[in-house]
Amino acid sequence: MKYKKIILAGGNGYLGSVLAAYYAELAEQVIVLSRKYKAPEKNIKTLIWDGINEGEWVEEMEGAELLVNLCGKNVNCRYTPKNREEIISSRVIPTMLLNRVVGKLNTPPKLWINITSATIYRHAEDFAQDEEKGQIGYGFSIDVCKQWEAAFFTDANVNTRKIALRMGIVLGRKDSVFPRLLNLVKFGLGGKQGNGQQYVSWVHEQDAARCTEWLMQHPEINGVVNCTAPEAIKNEDLMLAIKKAYGMPIGLPAPAWLLEIGARLIGTETELILKSRWVTPKRLLDSGYDFLFTKAEHAIDDLLSIRI
Repeated sequence: MKYKKIILAGGNGYLGSVLAAYYAELAEQVIVLSRKYKAPEKNIKTLIWDGINEGEWVEEMEGAELLVNLCGKNVNCRYTPKNREEIISSRVIPTMLLNRVVGKLNTPPKLWINITSATIYRHAEDFAQDEEKGQIGYGFSIDVCKQWEAAFFTDANVNTRKIALRMGIVLGRKDSVFPRLLNLVKFGLGGKQGNGQQYVSWVHEQDAARCTEWLMQHPEINGVVNCTAPEAIKNEDLMLAIKKAYGMPIGLPAPAWLLEIGARLIGTETELILKSRWVTPKRLLDSGYDFLFTKAEHAIDDLLSIRI
């Protein structure tokens, strides 16, 4: 085994399960901090925490090579005052708690990666947003990201390297966005959404996990890092690629006005679909990271080839 201990805070969700499976093959122990208990599986152990208070889990943080914080209420909801408060607090409060705990440890994690969001950048259709020239946007989603990262970088934690990993839309077979888009395609509804010209910055689930190990192995990297595939794709082309891979010749489009009605009916926001996220992973590429999947078409083919 390469590593002794990997900690996944709030790691009971989809991306946490991807990371747990990835590191189960590489580490002696993978510890998931979760509000819900789950029976141990191989070398993956779940410890109960509430993301607010210290507990027995604190001592398990000692000597970890990597801490990944994945906490946060799902943003796939209507932005009511209550949901807005929960979206922010579910990210900021656990991050502040971890900052306090890490600062008190005798042997703190060597690297702490906070999974944040590439949606912090503005609606971009003119050029790709990277870590150097990218422009921060405005609105509620951006405010969430700004508060989240501010809480993360508040304390120096001099013995722990910190990276805010601005994650794009993770494409995976079992959960997240891809199964939902695939369902639209299956029912003949896989046309463009809105005008279809908005960019989608995506990353295959295996690259999302694999790049965290790359960051562990490159101690010269800290601060903000974008985690998206090198080539963003327009919404219209993404839906076309899914239809082609699945073998569905038709797909009805969904204009913006119809999306707004649908979003209200299912309790979500059209921003999640219509915002143009054109983000590029300059720092990963500059460091030599070699993506497994650079083109969305290849990632989609791979996901459709997986039997579950």
